[in-house]
Amino acid sequence: MNNSEQWQSLFINVNLASMAEGSNEYGAIAHAALAISNGKIAWLGKMEQLPDYDKNSVNVIDGQGRWLTPGLIDCHTHLVYGGNRASEFEMRLQGKSYQEIASAGGGIVSTVTATRAASEQELFDSALPRLRSLHQQGVTTIEIKSGYGLDTVNEIKMLTVAGQLATSLPVTIKRTFLGAHALPNEYKGNSSGYIDVVCNEMIPKITAEKLADAVDVFCEGIGFNIVETEQVFKAAQQHNLSIKVHAEQLSNLGGTELAASYQALSSDHIEFLDEAGVVAMAKSGMTAVLLPGAFYFLRETQLPPIDLLRKHNVAMAVATDANPGTSPIHSIQLMLNMACTLFRLTPAEALAGVTRNGAKALGLAKQKGQLAVGFDADIAVWNISQPAELCYQYGVNPLAQLYCAGEQVI
Repeated sequence: MNNSEQWQSLFINVNLASMAEGSNEYGAIAHAALAISNGKIAWLGKMEQLPDYDKNSVNVIDGQGRWLTPGLIDCHTHLVYGGNRASEFEMRLQGKSYQEIASAGGGIVSTVTATRAASEQELFDSALPRLRSLHQQGVTTIEIKSGYGLDTVNEIKMLTVAGQLATSLPVTIKRTFLGAHALPNEYKGNSSGYIDVVCNEMIPKITAEKLADAVDVFCEGIGFNIVETEQVFKAAQQHNLSIKVHAEQLSNLGGTELAASYQALSSDHIEFLDEAGVVAMAKSGMTAVLLPGAFYFLRETQLPPIDLLRKHNVAMAVATDANPGTSPIHSIQLMLNMACTLFRLTPAEALAGVTRNGAKALGLAKQKGQLAVGFDADIAVWNISQPAELCYQYGVNPLAQLYCAGEQVI
């Protein structure tokens, strides 16, 4: 990879926030250069260490002192859905709780109705602006979950649309099947019957059509219990799909510990996670996905156990949780700020959350989320004077350029 004769592009006069595994703070390299070959990072280091190269064959990009980071990663979203839930936002402000709204037929089930009624084209047309907004903020990799179809046809429809989005913008999309998101009305009072459909019909069909990379479950009092969650995990395991879990958002049911026993990639939300759950995550190498947008939008008061996650060296990712009901927010920059202001992460921890640790939460730790030799050349170029600026303010987009697999896309 270090052979300069094979370099296609070379950044000079830049500063690097490499976010490299094991590095201090940002993995910063000042007055640096970075070379790209065949869509991968081929060399990086100090300008004075730059090897000789053929100036006639290499595309040289003068960064003029700008900062480079890995392309940002939003590792937890629900971008594909029908309708919106602005009326529930109003209800919540009038004092109704998330549980009360869900029990009255609102919440996830209301989005299910709108999603089932929408065509693939309508879902695509509504999701594309959301994805474009995140992409224009530096996001080069994103996870999109299903979970608003809640039957085989409509879950497949959602995952199909998520795949179509990847052909419209130069963004890497990982698809997660979240059929166990809520109980559809037609299975009211029969959650075991619905879970049987998820495990014995949906997962086999989705796997056969190669529509998902992972399976997720909402393990919660208003979602699915531990026994039902484990059924889904077992089905996912049998079909060689990675496992993720929505857990410990509203209570502590032990979903994270269960997921850890199945070597899950991540547990997401985790506001009510206890130390036993954190220890289980640490032992299995899971990533904790923090979702400050939902915490903020629901006006929650129970903070995730940040100090315990630090104590046990559990990787912390940060994501938008972009969805119509509990985090209708499509700003990765706002998430960086909220991770610091609401959850008290340091700017370096927050930035690791949308780069290195975001990649880990998606099973992409060896190819994305770091500026390192051999990694994908997904690179964001920023008009900033220091990396902390990415967490310090939002509303003014400091992105100057964006590269995916070594090609400039913004």
